[in-house]
Amino acid sequence: MSSPLTHFDDDGASRMVDVGSKPVTARMARAQAHVHMQPKTAELIRNKEFSKGDVLEVARLAGIMATKRTDELIPLCHSLGLDGAKIDFEWVGTETLKITSEVSTQGRTGVEMEAMTGVSVAALTVYDMCKSVDRGMRISDIELLEKSGGKSGHYVRADR
Repeated sequence: MSSPLTHFDDDGASRMVDVGSKPVTARMARAQAHVHMQPKTAELIRNKEFSKGDVLEVARLAGIMATKRTDELIPLCHSLGLDGAKIDFEWVGTETLKITSEVSTQGRTGVEMEAMTGVSVAALTVYDMCKSVDRGMRISDIELLEKSGGKSGHYVRADR
């Protein structure tokens, strides 16, 4: 009996999915994460008052770098040459930073994991740079917002 989980063979052994026969299509994925913090921490970030540097620009670079190395972190992800990777920030109220990513490629497999890895590492970077003043920060809502390309087609998160 065939498993609906594509990273396991019929005997239950782990495997990397063979995408060699799939057509190359334009692939895109968008993801988001939130970082919740004290208002004072948000103010320090907004005013670029951390001695380590501009928190959001360091987090942006970390997130972009992470998208390119996802296959080194997630065991069964394919190595992909990305065409684009973007990390953006938006303040939601005074205490919550929303991080979004958009990743694209022309390939045989999707970039959802790259988009979610990007926002995850960007959020962790914000935490790392700000933990000296706010160890109570919380990272939440790491989720896929949209993906396009491939056999499964276009997906948009319904509750967003």
